Amino acid sequence: MTTESLPARTGTAARTSAGKPAGRGGRLLRQRAGRQHHAGPLAYVLLAVMALLSIFPLYWTMVAASTDNTRVSQTPPPFLPGPNLFSNLARAWDEAAMGKAMINSLIVAGVIALSTVLFATLAGFAFAKLRFKGRNALLMLVIGTMMVPPQLGVVPLFMMMAELGWSQQLPAVIFPTLVSAVGVFFMRQYLSEALPDELVEAGRVDGAHSLRIFWSIVLPVARPAMAVLFMITFVHAWNDFFWPFVVLDMTNPTVPVALTQLSAGYVRDQSLIMAGALLGTLPLLAMFIVFGRQIVSGIMAGAVKG
Repeated sequence: MTTESLPARTGTAARTSAGKPAGRGGRLLRQRAGRQHHAGPLAYVLLAVMALLSIFPLYWTMVAASTDNTRVSQTPPPFLPGPNLFSNLARAWDEAAMGKAMINSLIVAGVIALSTVLFATLAGFAFAKLRFKGRNALLMLVIGTMMVPPQLGVVPLFMMMAELGWSQQLPAVIFPTLVSAVGVFFMRQYLSEALPDELVEAGRVDGAHSLRIFWSIVLPVARPAMAVLFMITFVHAWNDFFWPFVVLDMTNPTVPVALTQLSAGYVRDQSLIMAGALLGTLPLLAMFIVFGRQIVSGIMAGAVKG
């Protein structure tokens, strides 16, 4: 082999190793990579059916909220909206004090979602990328708390809230749920896969401490998972009924607690209850319409980077 042929062979090898295969095989790979996959008719039918099944409960709530109690109780029930929607919504708003309940639910759900995202991301980063004694045992302890039914801690937790003077106040709902084991486990699993160890080591080499690494490296990587966790936690806190019903009263309710006022009579007005449920659902729908595109795009970006 002559020395003149070495640069040419080396250049060919370099181009091949750089991910640009030559020849017929390379052309086939590029064609397959640029080809778009189209779903068949059966896939579209299944998606349409699933979409209709998902939307039907909300549609039925609107239909029931737009009629009167007699019409809702008939067989077969109505499947088209009636003329009483806005009047029933106004009655539900006044009788259940929905204005104050929505403000309380917005405060409770917002604070719980933000704190859960922050603390769960911190804990998830520690369990995923930091090395310390007892890490696995502590992680198993956190996961083990998920197996304990929350009803078992209602009595001691209520006694604690009473001792702190928080009974019938919003801090009694917020502080026991500032972080969740599910959120910690979720963020730990995400960061274990999405955050390369090389990025953390590079931050260490540059002299950054753990909080600086968390702020500059971990948060940008974890943004898609944080958006998903925020949405899930916000919806769960907004719809939570059991603990707010125990610790709050009708003078300072959240939305699920306020809705119980609509079913307090001897004969339940189903149309009025459905109108209240529709009012309680509208803020969640509005939030998803506004931020849904950013959340879905963040999930897709995180999936491609991972």
